[in-house]
Amino acid sequence: MFPKGLTCSGSAASLLLIGLLVALSTNLERVSGDAGLVHRRFEYKYSFKPPYLAQKDGTVPFWEYGGHAIASSENVRIAPSLRSQKGAIWTKQKTNFDWWEVEIVFRVSGRGRIGADGLAFWYTAEKGSYLGDVFGSSDQWVGLGIFFDSFDNDNKHNNPYISAVLNDGTRQFDHQNDGSTQLLSGCLRDFRNKPFPTRAKIEYYNNILTVLFHNGMTNNDQNYEMCFRAENVVLPKTGYFGLSAATGGLADDHDVFHFLTTSLHIPGQFKEEPAPGEDAAKLTQEYQDYQKKLELQKEEYRKEHPDEQKDDLDSLFEDFNERELRQIWEAQTNTFEQLRTLSSKLDEVIGRQERTLGLLSVSAQAGGAAGGAPPPQIAVGGGGAAGGSSIMRHEVDALLQNQNVMVQTVREIRSIIGEVHARTDSILSNQARAPTAQVQAGGYDVQSLMNEMRDGMNQVRQGVASVAQRLQTHGAVPQAQGSVQCPTQNCLSLTAFLVTIVVQLLLMLGYSMYRDSREAQAKKFY
Repeated sequence: MFPKGLTCSGSAASLLLIGLLVALSTNLERVSGDAGLVHRRFEYKYSFKPPYLAQKDGTVPFWEYGGHAIASSENVRIAPSLRSQKGAIWTKQKTNFDWWEVEIVFRVSGRGRIGADGLAFWYTAEKGSYLGDVFGSSDQWVGLGIFFDSFDNDNKHNNPYISAVLNDGTRQFDHQNDGSTQLLSGCLRDFRNKPFPTRAKIEYYNNILTVLFHNGMTNNDQNYEMCFRAENVVLPKTGYFGLSAATGGLADDHDVFHFLTTSLHIPGQFKEEPAPGEDAAKLTQEYQDYQKKLELQKEEYRKEHPDEQKDDLDSLFEDFNERELRQIWEAQTNTFEQLRTLSSKLDEVIGRQERTLGLLSVSAQAGGAAGGAPPPQIAVGGGGAAGGSSIMRHEVDALLQNQNVMVQTVREIRSIIGEVHARTDSILSNQARAPTAQVQAGGYDVQSLMNEMRDGMNQVRQGVASVAQRLQTHGAVPQAQGSVQCPTQNCLSLTAFLVTIVVQLLLMLGYSMYRDSREAQAKKFY
């Protein structure tokens, strides 16, 4: 719809739309870090992507690979998930452009909780080795290396990490510190074992190096975030692109699916190469015809509407600067809303933590006031509260449960012993009252059987009396060692019985804890 007071014929409107489409088809895009527009051109000789990434003979067009790298129709496995593997892939030709942008789609995956060693992107004056010391490539390179490092050599718990390192060919890479002493810039990003392939976009334009990263948590290929941006970066005018990877004691699969290179050219300095044959002339002639028709329609419209201003027509379309400002404002607004939501959630969590800590402190004070003193901390390993680790709550509950079972068992044993003692006294009293009748009724066999029973009961009575005496005196002050008499027969004291049970329980608990620790250590490698 045209604004009020603005009219245009159908042919003029169609020519205007055709002119806009032609203008948009020139493939001019804005590059971050530059105030103007740049020409972008896809460089197929410095790229690879599926399907049919590798030919039937295993070669990759315009690329060469070596070491333990494996090329297939879908990806290039730079280094497989085996120990001490190295590989690399390099372009056959040097670049013939100054500025470029490279998009890499890759996946680093493995069974371990941590991986090794990592993947590297190279832009160097000369090709590197296929079995080198720096992520599978040569040390002391001339150019840029961007490392996707997945192993923590310096033990600072800052891996996986993306870092950029420049080298002039004189410095050796600092493996012990993960190159942190030579770092140009970097960011902490996790790129291992993601549900979707991770992506990295590396742009070098007007001596500005920009690295964007896609974390692979979504399937949206435009969900990039800034990793770092470095200015005044001077790289060789021409060089080779390459990828390398290496594994160590731990191993990951390092797979690269896409390597897409786009050359960037300053407007006015880019000379578009004409398409071969008649197609180039045909396209050029059609474009010129459209331009002439558009100019004619503009002149006719100006003659028919001399009072109309040019700005009225331009106001219908959004300028590149306005669009970018609007997108930046919308992104900042959405970010502000998310931060405000996160702030409210964080305040809620902090409030809950404070309430929980308050309840715990009140409970601890109440327990200390009721018991007279807070319970001491129980430590394992003989190192005290500082040196050893405290016993867990479930272990304390299990220990108390075992003690309750032991007390209940002792009570049952005591009741059984008392019942046997009572029955023994009853049998002995009955035998003492009528010994003759037993002999007369049963004869010699009955008499001998009763004698054996009498002897056995006497022995049981002596043992039961000794156990009862010890149970009655349990908890009192122990007497001297020489004053405690043991029967002539073999006996087992209650203390020895309890000590034996406790020792067995402690041994079982210790073995269970040792087995759990060994299983936890074994799981670190899976």
